[in-house]
Amino acid sequence: MTTPTSLTWAPLSHQTSNSPIIHRQWQTLKLKSFHSDHSIGHLFSGYTLILRSQRRSAFTPSSFSFSDHVTMGDTVNTVYKNANEPIEHRVKDLLLRMTLKEKLGQMTQIERAVATPDVIRDLCIGSVLSGGGSKPFENATSADWAEMIDGLQNGAMETRLGIPIFYGSDAVHGNNNVYGTTVFPHNVGLGATRDPDLVERIGAVTALETRASGVQYAFAPCVAVCRDPRWGRCYESYSEDTQLVRKMTSLVTGLQGKPPIHHPNGYPYVAGRNNVMACAKHYAGDGGTDKGKNEGNTIIPFDDLENIHMLPYLDCISKGVCTVMVSYSSWNGTKMHAHRYLVTDILKEKLGFKGIVITDWEALDRFYDPYGSNYRSAVSSAINAGIDMVMVPFRYQLFLEDLEALVESGEVSMARIDDAVERILRVKFAAGLFEYPMADRSLIDVVGSKPHRELAREAVRKSLVLLKNGNDPRKPFLPLNRNAKKVLVAGKHANDLGYQCGGWTATWEGTSGRITIGTTILDAVKEAIGDNTEVIYEENPTAKTFSEHDFSYAIVAVGEAPYVESGGDNSELTIPFKGDELLKLVAHEIPTLAILISGRPLVIEPSVLDTLDALVAAWLPGTEGNGITDVIFGDHEFHGRLPVSWFKSVDQLPMDSHQNSYDPLFPLGYGLKCKV
Repeated sequence: MTTPTSLTWAPLSHQTSNSPIIHRQWQTLKLKSFHSDHSIGHLFSGYTLILRSQRRSAFTPSSFSFSDHVTMGDTVNTVYKNANEPIEHRVKDLLLRMTLKEKLGQMTQIERAVATPDVIRDLCIGSVLSGGGSKPFENATSADWAEMIDGLQNGAMETRLGIPIFYGSDAVHGNNNVYGTTVFPHNVGLGATRDPDLVERIGAVTALETRASGVQYAFAPCVAVCRDPRWGRCYESYSEDTQLVRKMTSLVTGLQGKPPIHHPNGYPYVAGRNNVMACAKHYAGDGGTDKGKNEGNTIIPFDDLENIHMLPYLDCISKGVCTVMVSYSSWNGTKMHAHRYLVTDILKEKLGFKGIVITDWEALDRFYDPYGSNYRSAVSSAINAGIDMVMVPFRYQLFLEDLEALVESGEVSMARIDDAVERILRVKFAAGLFEYPMADRSLIDVVGSKPHRELAREAVRKSLVLLKNGNDPRKPFLPLNRNAKKVLVAGKHANDLGYQCGGWTATWEGTSGRITIGTTILDAVKEAIGDNTEVIYEENPTAKTFSEHDFSYAIVAVGEAPYVESGGDNSELTIPFKGDELLKLVAHEIPTLAILISGRPLVIEPSVLDTLDALVAAWLPGTEGNGITDVIFGDHEFHGRLPVSWFKSVDQLPMDSHQNSYDPLFPLGYGLKCKV
């Protein structure tokens, strides 16, 4: 059995049994694993090792026994526990103390549902996560989450070396898994704001609300460049325009804090306890797959991959992003999780990324067909490609067994393991987890607070894109008259908070109804409307509705139901739930504002567009519906511009605004103003 060890030593000429040792003369001796039958006298001939002792006495090599605590004079020399030591010194010191079992455990991220303090302690697990919607119990608050996570952290604190876990969650538009938090617009809406400062402020608020729950790691931002809205993750992308996506990497600074001047490029950074580790994802090319297929194949030359899809990672790396998540997708037929050239040669070496490269959920199970087969081969391919931490999330025992066997057989080198663990420890030290492993309960009061909701409301109103405003430019339909006698509000999306928030909210896929605390469009209309105005809501009005009421105008909200990932892949992109028919029905009867709730452009037939008096793309705005009424009633001007091209027909996809054949319904960057 081998034991990696760190020893602090001083030449005999610099010490006596009665005199203090001069600190600057001490050095750290880095040893590879060695067998117990090696001659200690040979290894340390000429040096005296100082052990924990109440008196300053020298020990001879023959009397020395290896331990985890090598001390310097009267002071315990546990470098990795000393917050005043440089991070790299702490990393090297701790790494040399670790057994193979402890190292492999650090490379393992497991799901909350199978995590217990005992599992974390016994296997030295490095990280725990919540999959989408995985929570302590239904409607669990931030305090409930903090209690759960601290309980798991106690298991890590009981390990031999006391290495804390970090807990990861898909806080992709606010801390959206947790009941009562502020849920911001999804990325496509934020791209429409074209406001990096706003996005940075959203990141800072998200970090506060995330840390309040005990979570130290947010799987955000997604910096995919979506080139095809048929992709089920289109709404997770800020734009089809690489340069716009690059600007929105300001979310990293909001989440992690701004690194000081001269902070080394590529080195992970977390400002303090009010910040979280960020994750740039999904590396690389996930938004450019053939026909927009999720987990598909991006078929382009390297120059295009680099200039379209990889540039946002340079910005994230320069901002000190702690982790990069690898994409399920492939590049020219090779899975990204097995792509050593892109993961190691480019990301780590050429771009200088010093943080953690992490897999996506069960990514190794996707290597072979049938799902989950040839697992040891998948582990070998991924780790040797440069993966540092594996999101298992359930088959952690098999993963650890296979990885240990691969190391023992030499198929995975100890150098590769040490590189992975160095990166994991570096991030943990940079994030201050050793000093503050537990949740900060003082942050709970800020969750869902008025200032946070006001910021989300600002984001909503800045994200709205006005696509049509009247049939005559000289006679705009908006802003609406809030003192009209009677107003119709229609469509399921007008009064469904879950639909308004979309996927990655409360559950993985998202769902319908009052899933959290927030304001629907209908709620907001009722708040904004004049005291003498009557609001009638009918999800699906009929001819009888119009015969019984004399409406001044209608607000009709239609759009997509929540979806995620492959479940959102869509080759037709028509308005669901016969939304186009509802729009035509209402607009034929009374003047109508259509509000489209969607994660991407959808087909708008000319017969629908011509009938409408006004059309607003509201994307997936989140919990603060008041941001919509702020603009449609004229309290604020329309600000948003399209972050993606709005096609006429899916036959045009994928579209490229730089091609001569570019002929959209509304071009990239389009957005009308509504003079107040």
